[in-house]
Amino acid sequence: MPTQVTFSRNVFIPLTNACRNRCHYCGFRSENPRLMNPLEVEDLLRMAKNAKEALFTFGEKSEVYKSVKKSLSSLGYGSFLDYVVEMNRKAIELGKLPHTNAGVLSYSEIKKLKPWNASLGLMLEQAVELPCHVESPGKKPEERIRMIKDAGKLEIPFTTGILVGIGESFEEDLYSLEVIAELHSNYDHIQECIIQNFSPKEGTPMEDWEPPSTERLLKLVREARKILPKDVEVQIPPNLVQDIRPFLNAGARDIGGISEVTIDHINPEAPWPSIEKIERSLNGEFVLKERLPVYPKYIKRRWYGVMCESLIDKLSDGNGYAKLEVSEV
Repeated sequence: MPTQVTFSRNVFIPLTNACRNRCHYCGFRSENPRLMNPLEVEDLLRMAKNAKEALFTFGEKSEVYKSVKKSLSSLGYGSFLDYVVEMNRKAIELGKLPHTNAGVLSYSEIKKLKPWNASLGLMLEQAVELPCHVESPGKKPEERIRMIKDAGKLEIPFTTGILVGIGESFEEDLYSLEVIAELHSNYDHIQECIIQNFSPKEGTPMEDWEPPSTERLLKLVREARKILPKDVEVQIPPNLVQDIRPFLNAGARDIGGISEVTIDHINPEAPWPSIEKIERSLNGEFVLKERLPVYPKYIKRRWYGVMCESLIDKLSDGNGYAKLEVSEV
């Protein structure tokens, strides 16, 4: 019998490319940032007819830019977080479950997002300080660990992971995985851990860096499967590796969100493979199973945001996975 591999149909919504951090590998952040307006967000949500997840991603603490504050004020919002909540609400209204990656947030900010999200996310990246983060206050390991802990205290299903090849050693990769394992052991809220390879971006300080080898990534997936608790899935982004099968054979069992209408705005040079192409590549060894942005374990616990409840009931099957056919919302 083929082994099950999960994925989510999503729409990628980059609300703003303003960010207080200046990570040396990032091509997303801009010195002349813009803010998506509500009509743009709504258009994307309506275009993504098959998506069940609305992935909200943006730079951290965007209000450090006066232009962003001015744009928010002109739209009638007192803060960027107020705007995020409203866009979360719009997503739910249009039949999409929000999953928000907001960067480092305070406990009260996480609590404000919780009702409007099926799950939240924050990459740990690395649990050690690195030169590539010297201009990035939001990448201090203690700050990111603190936020992941706070999400656990609030019983929020959470996605995290490591970014591989940004100047850390292999032993530090393993240490970062051990930190994630301990966080889950304490709070039981981490549903998946992404093993994401660094991909160099033109025009960044690290544009000439060598990305990590396939061998290193495969070894990390195997080690992650040993280090992480069994109920934390190991995820590999299918647009950042040439062939997903070796990673599935190494222990990965999730390939994340795939959008049919939007690019990966963090890695725009790496187009999503179609779900059909991935299925063909699996050669019957594995079978894809669509999930929601909140995993079945947490659907059964009802840990998701209260404002998502009726939509989750509508979109999920009896086992907590995505229904194959859903009536109009």
